[in-house]
Amino acid sequence: MVVASPPPLARTGEKKLLLPKLPTVDLSGPRADVAQQIVKAAETMAQESLGFFARPDHEKKRAGPADPFGYGCRNIGFNGDVGEVEYVLLNTHPGSIAQRSLTINSTDPTKFSSAAGGYIEAVKEVACEILDMMAEGLGATDAEAFSKLIRDVDSDSVLRLNHYPPFLLPSPSSAVDHPAAELKVGFGAHTDPQILTVLTSNDVAGLQVHVDGDVWVSVAPDPTAFFVNVGDVLQAMTNGRFVSVKHRALNVNAAKPRLSMAYFAAPPLNCTISPLPEMVTPSRPSLYRAFTWAEYKKASYSLRLGDSRLDLFKTQQQ
Repeated sequence: MVVASPPPLARTGEKKLLLPKLPTVDLSGPRADVAQQIVKAAETMAQESLGFFARPDHEKKRAGPADPFGYGCRNIGFNGDVGEVEYVLLNTHPGSIAQRSLTINSTDPTKFSSAAGGYIEAVKEVACEILDMMAEGLGATDAEAFSKLIRDVDSDSVLRLNHYPPFLLPSPSSAVDHPAAELKVGFGAHTDPQILTVLTSNDVAGLQVHVDGDVWVSVAPDPTAFFVNVGDVLQAMTNGRFVSVKHRALNVNAAKPRLSMAYFAAPPLNCTISPLPEMVTPSRPSLYRAFTWAEYKKASYSLRLGDSRLDLFKTQQQ
C-alpha cells in the first residue's frame, strides 16, 4: 500500500504528548530469548488493536478520518478503491504515534503508544535482518544496502492494523472454490510499493497470493509466523531478481474477524532508488530508471490499487 507523507505534528492544546520508553529487541542475544521478545511485542500489539476495533463505531471514528493516518473504514486510498475492512494507519515516528494515541485510546494513550512503538521496533529489526540476508545472498558489496534505508531516521515506514469482519460464504467449501464475485473482498489485489512488508495475523484465513491468470493460492494462517512480501522498491533495487507479488485479502470466516498487522518498510522520501551495481550487467541492463521514493509515491496516487506502478519507471530499452 502507498500513503501520503505525514504532515508536521499538530499542536495538541492542553494535552501533553508522553513519549514512552520503547522496549527493544536485541537480535544478537540468544535465539530463544529474541523470539520470545518478538512474540510478546506482537501479542501486546494485537491485544491493543483488537481492543480498539471492538469499541462502538462512534468511539473509533474519533481516531479518524484517515488523512491518511488514523482510523478508516472501507475506503482504501484516494482513488475510489473500497473493501470490507476497517483499519488504523500509523506513521512509525514515535512522536506521531504518541499524538495519534490520544484519539485511539484517550483514557490511557501511553498504553497504546508503548505497544505500537515496541512492536514497530521489534518488527523493524526482523525486516532489517531479512534484508541483510537478502543482500548477502545477492552478493552485494554493501551488506546493509537495503536495511540502512529503513534504519534511516527519516524512513517513511508505516504500520497498518487491519480488521476484517466475519463473512458467511455461500457454501461451506473453501474460498478457493468460489469465483471472486461470490467473495467479500477485504483488501483488493495489489503489490506493496515499499521495500519489504512484514505481516502477522491471527488464526483466521484470508490472505491470498496471485500465481498466474485467475489462480490465487490461500496462505494458511499462522499467528506464530511472519509473512514477508517483496515490495516494488526492492524489485527495482534488485533489477527484477526479486519480484513484488500481487496479493489480496478476503473475508472468508463466518464466526471470527481477521486481524492483520502489516509493517511497510520504506526509504526516506528523498532517497534515490536504482538497481544495485551488482544487479546490472551487459547481459542484464537496468530495467528501471532511477527515481526517488517521493516521486514514486506521487505517481502512485494517480493509479488504482491494482494498477502496476513500476511500469511507469521502466527504461525505454525494454
